[in-house]
Amino acid sequence: MGIVEEAHNVKVMGPADRPTIVLAHGFGTDQSVWKHLVPHLVDDHRVVLFDNMGAGTTNPEYFDFERYATLEGYAYDVLALLEELRVESCVFVGHSVSAVIGAIASVNRPDLFSKIIMISASPRYLNDMDYYGGFEQEDLDQLFEAMASNYKAWCSGFAPLAVGGDMDSVAVQEFSRTLFNMRPDIALRVGQTIFQSDYRNLLCHVTVPCHIIQSMKDLAVPVVVSEYLHQNLGGESIVEVMSTDGHLPQLSSPDVVVPVLLRHIRYDIAD
Repeated sequence: MGIVEEAHNVKVMGPADRPTIVLAHGFGTDQSVWKHLVPHLVDDHRVVLFDNMGAGTTNPEYFDFERYATLEGYAYDVLALLEELRVESCVFVGHSVSAVIGAIASVNRPDLFSKIIMISASPRYLNDMDYYGGFEQEDLDQLFEAMASNYKAWCSGFAPLAVGGDMDSVAVQEFSRTLFNMRPDIALRVGQTIFQSDYRNLLCHVTVPCHIIQSMKDLAVPVVVSEYLHQNLGGESIVEVMSTDGHLPQLSSPDVVVPVLLRHIRYDIAD
């Protein structure tokens, strides 16, 4: 196993001669968030799972606060990973921030991505003139302050809001666990990097086909953002808004989401 693979807890499953699918998780989770999808892929795909640096499952000593002050740091990790695994082309499934990370990586190396499937993605979370991202700066300042003052209490409150459900649901408990596994100072930095980011100007440079998948109701990403992505991406794109609730639908509503993901993985926009 290579250095990058080991640092990111890479797992490769399925036949080596089949098309490669890379599954990339979002903030506060790790590769376990794909547990409902993976069994449907491993028979006829080479499936690559990994953890973003900063996830609770990674070594916190490897987290470079300067490198990961922007999403480009994560995008370079993805490219290094694909290079180390000798991936020539992949379907990249990115949840939340990883959808944008995949888009950044694809601008650098479009040849490595046959398409990007974006789940609950947003190029900017802050509202702006003629743009609705869902948050005002005051909202984010309060969020960061709560994370910094009592991280465990913040996790307990944020998890059900993000997932959409009560604390008794398995999905909320699972997200609470992976969120709490993050080192608090790293979680705060990652949260600030994501929520303060603005990659609207990048979208026109993304030429790889993008499949935009979104929950009808999502605390972090208003449904109008999916249409914004569709209108501003530089290549072909398609939008599917599901009847699901929450920012982690692949975890909270797998019965609905897994068939949708499989359809988008297997069929191209041109089909």
